Amino acid sequence: MIFLQLFWSYFQIGLFSIGGGYAAMPLIQHQVVEVHPWLSMTQFADIVTIAEMTPGPIAINSATFVGTLVAGLPGAIVATIGCVFPSCIIVLTLAFIYYRFRGLSLVQGILAGLRPAVIAMIASAGISLFLTATCGASTLPSDLSQVNVVALLLCAAAFFVLRRWKVNPIQVMAGSGLAGLILFSLF
Repeated sequence: MIFLQLFWSYFQIGLFSIGGGYAAMPLIQHQVVEVHPWLSMTQFADIVTIAEMTPGPIAINSATFVGTLVAGLPGAIVATIGCVFPSCIIVLTLAFIYYRFRGLSLVQGILAGLRPAVIAMIASAGISLFLTATCGASTLPSDLSQVNVVALLLCAAAFFVLRRWKVNPIQVMAGSGLAGLILFSLF
């Protein structure tokens, strides 16, 4: 039964995550934290962090990690196949349709209409992860004393370095990790 749940959850994620891994994060969170309480929000944030750091798409990496946590190696295989399967079918179908009808303005209009939805999904995922990192929850705290000031300052510093000097994000992540290790051990 758990294999069917894993397959179906990640099939839905693969089916509805238009726009890539960051757009899939709210869907993944909904399935693995809320619908099936396989992970806590903190574990979900850890999985997303690991999935971002490892090579490959975030949705597939998270499927592999969650599947492993829930049902071992067979769970990882089932969840990963569930995540990839709808994408393969959709891409093959859309490639055929696009190839035949690419000159129609209706097709161009559909593609233009999807862009704002993808941006909103990415923003939602980013805000949720930011709040989890700085507040310990995926919603705004009622009391500002719950905000982790060290995490907030590290995030602001990393964002500033990325925007100001266009440093390689891997270097910023490594520097942030080292700074976090030092700062969180002191405070």
